[in-house]
Amino acid sequence: MAKVDCERESGIASRFHITKYPTLKLVRNGQPTKREYRGQRSVEAFEEFIRKQLEDPIKEFYDLKELTNLDDKKRMIIGYFDRKDVPEYGMFRRVATNLKDDCQFHVGFGTCSAQNCEIGEHFHFLNASRAMHPPGEPIIVFRSDKALSNDEDETYHGSLSNFDELNVWAQEKCVPLVREITFENAEELTEEALPFLILFYAPSDVESVKMYKDVVTRTLIDEKQNVNFLTANGVKFAHPLHHLGKTPADLPLIAIDSFRHMYLFPNFHDIHIEGRLKGFLQDLYSGKLHREFHYGPDPSSNEVPQVVGQIKVPTSPPESTFKKLAPSKNRYTLLKDEL
Repeated sequence: MAKVDCERESGIASRFHITKYPTLKLVRNGQPTKREYRGQRSVEAFEEFIRKQLEDPIKEFYDLKELTNLDDKKRMIIGYFDRKDVPEYGMFRRVATNLKDDCQFHVGFGTCSAQNCEIGEHFHFLNASRAMHPPGEPIIVFRSDKALSNDEDETYHGSLSNFDELNVWAQEKCVPLVREITFENAEELTEEALPFLILFYAPSDVESVKMYKDVVTRTLIDEKQNVNFLTANGVKFAHPLHHLGKTPADLPLIAIDSFRHMYLFPNFHDIHIEGRLKGFLQDLYSGKLHREFHYGPDPSSNEVPQVVGQIKVPTSPPESTFKKLAPSKNRYTLLKDEL
């Protein structure tokens, strides 16, 4: 454990992107974790956090049938190895430690003969490992969240002795293009300083989430550096819906939160019209959405401006609600932009 005076050590502060005080960073395998500590500032909370970080990120299974009972709403990476003491498993553990907040990690071991099969330190006639790979050839596969995807398990074909290569592959799989926003990760997402394109959905509406993810993946992947693609439980996030003049009964719906204003996508089902959702983003970048906020629809717009007498009334999208979930002044003594 260490402490740094960021006013004196400005280079370290810049390297670790310190923007508020006090900030606690966790370093694993020589690399800072993406998520910083955001819990209570108490000895008990710190202790609980550290204990949780020391938990084994990998769960071992002893029978392939166990894999059918896993939480299919979670992304997971599954490794199959002959033994725990092989170098490839060491690499797998390092990656699991880095990404345990983003994926579930599971592992099966087995050295098998024609007569029996030893799995881990237990003897079974059930073979958790041999069914998936030949002896001496470890395999790592990625399994997507089956509740929202029908994709088959994807096998890693890179080097199992190269940490960086395996870590990059796992990160791409574990951190999806479209992420779920929660009250727990909202602060972290706002700090990325990218506008939100959010699908608000009803908890039971899996199909709309699938459609949204499919459209984003097919048509908007080139925008991932410019915007955060998110889904949000519209019941839990009823407050932003209220600001949009909507209720959970209006779900599903899509909106942009620019951290200044919120803009509602006119009709959710128009996401199937080629280019319509991309055009909505382009209208944000070009300033059209903000311009129409002040002056009403552009002359070229198909929307009909609201008129009182002969006076065009500006549209009035609500102020951002998600910016209020940015770093809390109650949690930090000082935000750096206040200096």
